[in-house]
Amino acid sequence: MSRITQRFARLAADKRAGLIAYVSAGDPDLATSYEILKGLPEAGADLIELGMPFTDPMADGPSVQLAGQRALKAGITVDATFDMVRRFRREAGDKDTPILLMGYYNLVYQRGAERFCSQAAEAGVDGFILVDLPPEEADELKPYAVAHGLDTVLLTAPTTDDKRLPAVLKYSSGFVYFVSVLGITGTKSATEESVAAHVARIRRHTALPVGVGFGIKTPEQAVAVARHADAAVVGSAIVDRVKAGLGADGKARSGLVPGVLDYVRSLAQGVRSVRKA
Repeated sequence: MSRITQRFARLAADKRAGLIAYVSAGDPDLATSYEILKGLPEAGADLIELGMPFTDPMADGPSVQLAGQRALKAGITVDATFDMVRRFRREAGDKDTPILLMGYYNLVYQRGAERFCSQAAEAGVDGFILVDLPPEEADELKPYAVAHGLDTVLLTAPTTDDKRLPAVLKYSSGFVYFVSVLGITGTKSATEESVAAHVARIRRHTALPVGVGFGIKTPEQAVAVARHADAAVVGSAIVDRVKAGLGADGKARSGLVPGVLDYVRSLAQGVRSVRKA
């Protein structure tokens, strides 16, 4: 059983939804980024999405694009991202919190799927969310991911109809990621009624947990999602807190890490206030 599956089983046993926190590896610099990553579990993140910055992030809104640019300027690479996860597992000693790498398939393709999966698993990664990998091409990655015990989380959207869902779910493991709004990250939010209806529809097709993301910015919005989904995913709003902690020179100020983690803590408290039947 993967760490992701174990974590969702624990959440179900605790009768609550989880918080999935997204941060961009290397933003605003490698040292500060690692301190944020290390502090996320204590702040209440149940799972972590670690973004792999890429030069052409077509699904990302302005906030995540800027985070990626800051990270690339600071020198982040795929190897450095693996090193961050390795430090998290070995130095910080966290053996339980699932980490998923989120990004674009080009980074996998350039390295080769088999090598990428092997190195990711060795570092302590638990799975992938690759936003531009459709199910028609998932066979390029899936066998190697399975061989190394890595989950593949595919995306569904409001436009993923009942005919299309089985094709997506065929290659999904760990959980299903429902993109609650059409468009790029961090620009608009879905209504609770819309989230409830789509989550119920997805559940008719799969027993996998459902995580809902895109557009969650406040604890109140996270609460609304937690009432219906198995996890609320927050990304752009967290990286906005990173940006808010930068000085005029673009460098991290002393209160950046505590500010980010306090915000994550407020989201976690909201999500944990919802009790499941």
